[in-house]
Amino acid sequence: MTDTMTAIALTIAGSDSSGGAGIQADLKTFSALGVYGASAITALTAQNTQGVDDVMVVPPEFVLAQMRSVANDLRVSAIKIGMLGTGDIIEAVLEGLDAFPSVPVVLDPVMVSTSGDPLLDENALDLLRTKLLPRADLITPNLKEAAALLGEPDESREKWMEGRAERLREMGARSVLLTGGESMAETALDIFVTGEGAQRIEAPRVMTENTHGTGCTLSSAIAAELAKGETLDKAVKIAKLYVTAAIIAAERACGGQGQRPRPPLPCIVGDAVSRPSPGPRLSRAARRGPRPSTPAHRQA
Repeated sequence: MTDTMTAIALTIAGSDSSGGAGIQADLKTFSALGVYGASAITALTAQNTQGVDDVMVVPPEFVLAQMRSVANDLRVSAIKIGMLGTGDIIEAVLEGLDAFPSVPVVLDPVMVSTSGDPLLDENALDLLRTKLLPRADLITPNLKEAAALLGEPDESREKWMEGRAERLREMGARSVLLTGGESMAETALDIFVTGEGAQRIEAPRVMTENTHGTGCTLSSAIAAELAKGETLDKAVKIAKLYVTAAIIAAERACGGQGQRPRPPLPCIVGDAVSRPSPGPRLSRAARRGPRPSTPAHRQA
């Protein structure tokens, strides 16, 4: 393999039969960003844009086998972890990560689907919190996931976001991107906390319910950029721009009666980033992308 060959990223996550989230969203995102995607499937879900009808978890030993097969053949440069489902699968993934020394890991601690359906056993939460979280280079929880990891009540007010992100890092996460799409902030505000401090990553807020798979897309976009050799700071900012364009483009995505996923790849890479479609209120602002990061104000 030469340095000019396509970078490879591995996604470890569940399958979404509607194609808008999970493994499907991850692989589409990898491809859109110029990265070859490998996968280890943890669960099969029967779902669509309106909700999850059923879930079948993959035997833990087979999750481990998938990871080891990839490790034995492909030079993976970044890993994204999404839906895990059970404690046994978390244990298998922890063992499988040993085959990828020094490969950066982005953990999206998926607990509940966009439609509100549970995707993680309650008894697996402590294992996720104490064992897997410290193995990740970055975790990307939303507000509800952050509250669950911290054992704190749900909170959507902006003033609490940085404190929660910092407490997650104190629990063992090396870096935290707390996503605030559901916050009460005027913008789509995320808080990015590393050992060097906290930053506010902001983009225009798009008034839409079409957010199916956005968490998966964000974390896989970060992993794709890391696989290509970008710094974590730059990877987060590129991914924020990509997801903002995807949310705008979802306004004209085809199919589905519920929360629409992002549209086919050419619509995002070739059109939405450079020429957002008319209609969404903030398309012109979105073309400018995320605002330059500034130090976040400390909050309680």
